[in-house]
Amino acid sequence: MSLTSRPHWGPTSIAVLLAVFLIVFLAVPVLKVVFVAFQDPGTGGFTLVNFQDFFNTALFRESFWNSLYVAGMSVMLASIIAVPLAYFTTRFNFGGAMLIQTLGVVPLIMPPFVGAVAMQLLFGSNGSVNLLLDEHFGFTVPFMEGLNGVILVESIHYFPFILTNLSASLANIDRSLEESAQNLGSSGMRLFRRIVFPLAMPGFVAGASLVFLKVFDDLGTPLLLNVNKMLAPQAYLRISSIGITDPMGYVISVMLVLFSMFSLWVSFLAFRGREYASVQKGGGGLLKRDLGTWEKLAAYAVIVLILALVLAPHLGLLLLSFGTVWSFAVLPDAYTLEHYLRVFHTSSQYVTNTLIYAGLAAGIDIVLGTAIAYVVWRTGIPGRKWLDYTATAALAVPGVVLGIGYLRTFYGVQLPFSEQPLATWWVILVIALAIRRLPYALRACVAALQQVSVTLEEAAENIGATKSRTVRRIVVPLMSGGILAGFVTSFATASVELSATLMLVAQQSDAPLSYGIYVFMQSAAGRGPGAALGIIAVIIVGLGTYVSHRVIERSRRLRTADRVVAEATAKLE
Repeated sequence: MSLTSRPHWGPTSIAVLLAVFLIVFLAVPVLKVVFVAFQDPGTGGFTLVNFQDFFNTALFRESFWNSLYVAGMSVMLASIIAVPLAYFTTRFNFGGAMLIQTLGVVPLIMPPFVGAVAMQLLFGSNGSVNLLLDEHFGFTVPFMEGLNGVILVESIHYFPFILTNLSASLANIDRSLEESAQNLGSSGMRLFRRIVFPLAMPGFVAGASLVFLKVFDDLGTPLLLNVNKMLAPQAYLRISSIGITDPMGYVISVMLVLFSMFSLWVSFLAFRGREYASVQKGGGGLLKRDLGTWEKLAAYAVIVLILALVLAPHLGLLLLSFGTVWSFAVLPDAYTLEHYLRVFHTSSQYVTNTLIYAGLAAGIDIVLGTAIAYVVWRTGIPGRKWLDYTATAALAVPGVVLGIGYLRTFYGVQLPFSEQPLATWWVILVIALAIRRLPYALRACVAALQQVSVTLEEAAENIGATKSRTVRRIVVPLMSGGILAGFVTSFATASVELSATLMLVAQQSDAPLSYGIYVFMQSAAGRGPGAALGIIAVIIVGLGTYVSHRVIERSRRLRTADRVVAEATAKLE
């Protein structure tokens, strides 16, 4: 009997517990939001009046179209930034290609809401760039006016999704197809437009759909830029100002979930019925050619301009964190360490809470991720795939929607040891962070488990090891690299979660880093300390990203070394 078909009561019990956890803390809160959106506030019966009121209200209609517009334009601008970087670094031979790719991913380290105020100081109507333009050329550009500011900040932050996915697709194109097109007379932009880009479409659409999803659901960036006429800010403002009984907050939440799912569905439809695979194994990537002198200068000019733009938020935030006064000036008037001292003396609880919350959430994620991966890929339990589907579905649930669902579902649940509702206890923040980041840890654990041969488990059981002992002594140690990578990824991204945090923080003493940044940035006097907290957040995420990459690279090298040893041993035998 194979390992996957052998019945085990242990895995079945674990699968049931996993299902209960996901149902209670993911499915029920989201379904509660959907239920309330279709519920008549007076009678409690089913109604479509709430949605009719939504579309009959000018503010909500404008917010709906603004969200679509911002998400769509962000995808376009992010594509304009990402496509040249991906194409130049995969198509041509020139120095610094790896550095350019690395710098191109740096914006992901900074959450968009953290750099929003810094971008305002650099590109706003009275920001550094417009002051210089007005002084030397007599005109200004509305980079950050209204929705433009949200689009610029979101595009700069999320374009690496397109860059990394498109670069991977370009690197996997079968170069014989390019050679055939060139032999038939195609070259330059025609070759790129008709052959190269269509073959790389899977990577582009995958990245673009992620950008659309992230931008459409983002709450912090519009709020910090004082752009409230978008769906996510409206959902937050309705619940926070009117209360959890307001049906419009739930209707908006349903719209957010629907369009998150829609973006993933569109990316699926883009590939259905199409063939992108290469006949040859590995493809070989695009043919790299050397650039002429003027071509190289032009390519470097474009790349430097793009990198200067995408790294501007980091520079602006750093200057703001050290600046004394920065208003109507190209640079701060003077520099000081006072903002960092203030943060460490008066606001250190933000950092402490973040380390606790993100650490616990990441720990929960790897436990759940490892268990779900094992149940799905190593057992034959009926319905096991739904554990994977449900956990992954958390990607399509915006943080503000999950926060609203938790408030509605758990506000009436009293803790047995106090009169405090479960929805206002800091532990609910940890659970929300864990649910939001579970898909990342799960994918890392699945990838790690798939690289562990099932024959090792069978061998252990054949010599008398129990199922639990086999998992504990064989499977988990062999998965350790992927588990650690999943922990670090969940920890780093949970550290700067804002949407669910804004909804669930009940008291200042329980607030994490992202909440502290948001509060500080609300006033001009608090921007310096807020920027200092932002730099701390960037350092935490940056270190987490670096450690994750190191772990993944180390695991890859060890697997390569093991394979080489195995092949050499086989040859000797």
